[in-house]
Amino acid sequence: MNIRPRTCCENSTLPCHVAGLRSVLREAGTVAQQLGGPVWVVKSQIHAGGRGAGRFKNDPDGKGGVRVGKSVEEVKENAGQMLSNILVTKQTGPVGKEVKRVYVEEGCDIGRELYFSMLMDRETSRVTIIASREGGMDIEEVAEKTPEKILTIAIDPATGISGFHARRVAFGLGMEGKQVGACVKLVLAVYKAFTELDASLIEINPLVVTKENDVIALDAKISFDDNALFRHGEVEELRDETEEDPAELEASKHELNYIKLDGSIGCMVNGAGLAMATMDIIKLFGSAPANFLDVGGSATKERVTTAFNIITSDPNVKGILVNIFGGIMRCDVIAEGVVSAAREIGLSVPLVVRLEGTNVELGKQIIADSGLDIIAANDLGDAAQKIVSAVKEAG
Repeated sequence: MNIRPRTCCENSTLPCHVAGLRSVLREAGTVAQQLGGPVWVVKSQIHAGGRGAGRFKNDPDGKGGVRVGKSVEEVKENAGQMLSNILVTKQTGPVGKEVKRVYVEEGCDIGRELYFSMLMDRETSRVTIIASREGGMDIEEVAEKTPEKILTIAIDPATGISGFHARRVAFGLGMEGKQVGACVKLVLAVYKAFTELDASLIEINPLVVTKENDVIALDAKISFDDNALFRHGEVEELRDETEEDPAELEASKHELNYIKLDGSIGCMVNGAGLAMATMDIIKLFGSAPANFLDVGGSATKERVTTAFNIITSDPNVKGILVNIFGGIMRCDVIAEGVVSAAREIGLSVPLVVRLEGTNVELGKQIIADSGLDIIAANDLGDAAQKIVSAVKEAG
């Protein structure tokens, strides 16, 4: 689950097309007056990075999704230009995202922009700090071209974080004087938030040092472990479903693990490991998966039908591969779901089904007796080869 901080212009929590653009702009002006100024920053609130360097579709040569205002009227003007418009960034792709909320904050006199994040490193199984003196919009480019500028510190879970780790960050970022103490306090606070809120990522970009030597987290992004949200109702309340992919949102409602990808072959698999192997072998045979979809080990006929509907809702899908190993999951249940879904939606793309495991013969018989144009496969390699070939032949 990914969220950004709640916006200053969000007291009504209504989208601007419902609450009325004028009332939202008045709210933006009120917030600016309360903050005091004399400089404010207006930020588009979408679940994507690179907003400052992004461009709006209706104004591709204009200012980006993060703008400075030097008067209350200018704050309202910037907010009005952002709301309901489509912002395109490196992370949104060419489709972009509609800006439905903006964030207004007081400007500060920035001396230096830095980068600081804390994440769960799967390779070391440790909470890891990543920091750099090169903060701002181009941190990805820094990591790619000059990795030596990235400071990495892994924290032993047996001991947890200490002042030593925090001081290493401060000195690594070139802090001096009272900046060191301020940085240490921030690092320890971020670690406390990370562990107590079951976060998987806290990214502060930019972390700034002001001309007055204050250390401020100017912008932040937090990702939470979905499996731990039952412990954090206050976090779950911040979820903004309008910022999520509709197909992924629908899948989550039916306990399906679905992630949209850029390929043309839709995949329905049970088990994350088998799903990864299925996607890999599709790539091996020269195509690309359109999604990751794990129906889990106890899927019902209804969930399988829902999974098919989600896959076929993607216009990029030119073929579907069903790859099921029946352990807890029974192959006959999958087969019934596949047949039901194919009939319900009137399947118009090639479909390859590979079944193995519990009740496999019964499952194969159900598919054979269906009278549908379903291609059977004997193993994973055979299935991948058949679906790639079928998609190519279909044009």
